Amino acid sequence: MTVSFDTFEHFKERGLASRRRGDYRAARVYLLQAAKAMTELAESVAGELRAERRRTAARLLELARDCERMGERDVPAAGRRGGQAGSRAPVDARGEDSEATPEDWVLRERPTVSFDDVAGLDEAKAEIRMKMIYPVAQPALAERFGVRAGGGLLLYGPPGCGKTMIARAVAGELEATFFAVSPAQILSKWVGQAEQNVQRLFAVARAEPAAVIFIDEIEALVPRRAESAAGGSAVMSRVVPQILTEMEGVGGRSPNPLLFLAATNEPAAMDPAVLRPGRFDEKVYIPLPDAPARYRMLELFLAPRPLADDVDLGALCDRLEGFSGADIRRVCERAATIPFLEAVNGQAERTIAWADIEQVLSASRPSVTPAMLARYDRFAARGE
Repeated sequence: MTVSFDTFEHFKERGLASRRRGDYRAARVYLLQAAKAMTELAESVAGELRAERRRTAARLLELARDCERMGERDVPAAGRRGGQAGSRAPVDARGEDSEATPEDWVLRERPTVSFDDVAGLDEAKAEIRMKMIYPVAQPALAERFGVRAGGGLLLYGPPGCGKTMIARAVAGELEATFFAVSPAQILSKWVGQAEQNVQRLFAVARAEPAAVIFIDEIEALVPRRAESAAGGSAVMSRVVPQILTEMEGVGGRSPNPLLFLAATNEPAAMDPAVLRPGRFDEKVYIPLPDAPARYRMLELFLAPRPLADDVDLGALCDRLEGFSGADIRRVCERAATIPFLEAVNGQAERTIAWADIEQVLSASRPSVTPAMLARYDRFAARGE
C-alpha cells in the first residue's frame, strides 16, 4: 500500500522539529521514516516528478546521517567503550556517572480529569471501561470471572481528536499515577540508553500502587522492524524487543495494576508484532467528534465567552461536521480574537457575533482528509 503525503509530512515535520530542539536521536528516526515515505511516493509517479521526489528522499537521508553524527558527538567517551554505546551509565555535565530514572525526564502526575470531562466518544469509553477500568476497580469480581486486569491498549485515529485526553482520563478514573512519555525522550536522552530507558520507565511505574504509562506517537518508537533495519537503526533493533518484553509483563493479577496506553495517528506504520494479542489486546478507534460531541465542545470552548444573540451553537455544530476537536477549538479561539483585537485597538468592546464565526469558517478547512479516514477504515478491517 502506497503511503500518503500526510504520512510523509507527519514524519518530516517531527524530524525537523526534533532537530531544531537538538534531539538528534529522535530527529534521525523521524527523518528516516520521512525518507522512506517519500521513496515510496516516488515509485507511484514517473518522469521529472519521480526524480524530484527521489532527490527529496536523498536530502532527508543526508539530514538523518547528519543527525546521527551530531548525536554521536554528544556521547561521552565513557559511553562508547569498545565501540558499544551504553556500556556504562550516562555521564552528567560534571563528568560523573549518573543512573538517571524516569523521574528525571518523564511527565508524572495524578490527573483530576475523568471520562465526564471527555466530550463524546461513548463507544470508545465503553471499550476502555471494559478493558481497563472495571477489572482494576473491581479486582475480586474480575478474579472470580477470570477477567485479566491491566494490559495494553492502542488508541488510534485522526490527530486532534482526544487520544491524550482519554489516556489522562483513564488515570483520573483509577486515581493512578500517570506517566506520559514521547519517543523523543526515550530515544534521545542518551545514545545507547534507549532500551534501558524503557526498562526503567516500566520498573518505576510498577512500583506505584496503580499506574498508567502513556506513549504518544508510538509508531516512531516501534516501527516495522524490516523498515527500521533498512534504515540502519541499531537502536530500534534493540528498543522494539525491549518494548515487547515489557508489554508481555503488563497486566495479570498483580496487586499493583499497571496499564499501558499508546496513541498513534499512523497505526499501519507500527511493527505488527506489537499489535498481536497479549501486547495491545485492544485497539480503540478515536474518531472525529459526532454531533453531540461537537456541541459539547462548543459549550466548553465558546459558550463561556461573551456571545451575541445571533450565535446559534446548534447551527455551528452542523457546520463543523468533519472537523477534529483541535479544529473546533481553533475556530472558537480565532473567532474570539476578532472583537478582542478591535477592543485592543480602541474600538468599543462587543460580543462575538455570528459574522465573526463566519469569517473564520470561510478560511478554515478540516485538518483530517477523506484519504486519512479511509486509511483508518482499512486498518480497522485488517487489524494492521
